[in-house]
Amino acid sequence: MNSRPVARLLLSVVLVPAGATARAEDSGAGGLRSFSSAQIVEQMQQHSLAQTGDLKAYKALRHYAVEYRGFTAKMNGKMDVEVNYSAVAGKSLRIISQSGSHLLCEKVLKRAVDSEKEASEDKAATALTEANYRFRLDGSESVAGRPAYILDVEPLRESKFLFRGKIWVDAADFAVVKMETEPAKSPSFWIARTLIHYTSVKTDGFWLPQQVRSETKVRIGGTAVLTIDYGSYEVVQMTALASAGS
Repeated sequence: MNSRPVARLLLSVVLVPAGATARAEDSGAGGLRSFSSAQIVEQMQQHSLAQTGDLKAYKALRHYAVEYRGFTAKMNGKMDVEVNYSAVAGKSLRIISQSGSHLLCEKVLKRAVDSEKEASEDKAATALTEANYRFRLDGSESVAGRPAYILDVEPLRESKFLFRGKIWVDAADFAVVKMETEPAKSPSFWIARTLIHYTSVKTDGFWLPQQVRSETKVRIGGTAVLTIDYGSYEVVQMTALASAGS
């Protein structure tokens, strides 16, 4: 199989998702409170606003990798990207190195970096809110030893930046800690299905992305797997900044 058409098929599967206190009663099991889906979403928004207000800056070194396996072809590419976030200047991503298939690096991994920049420019259009999604509570379970609510999410419109599937919301912090989703809009007739797995990690009191793994089945044969490991974060909090200036 010619590698250039394969790269074109993968272009839009690398779009990575770019997360009022209500009275509730103890449900008993696991110490969880019996919130409705609307109440959980409201708490998620409060958490997001609070984290945005407290997080001054961070930096990290990400590791991107993509592998395509077909009947007659096998390709892979890797890329390291330096990420700097500032509450004032926003997020910047700079490619440090790349190796493997030049085509996959340029047409898939670089596109993933550019897509995140594009999504970050209009956060309201991609946020997990009732303006973009329909939510349904689907139980609870433990994630990394912490109780979490499970929500089914359905997009209200087709968009390359929205998705459908399940999200897990930490029961204490109301941060999204895990997602199992697929794109709301099929990127191409040639893409049979794309499944996306997302996890986050709590670092210095902030919930930040840990890993994204996207697996795409191509109709003409083959599977593409994209992985983004977000690395270790160096976080600067507003309280630390205030202490340094005093």
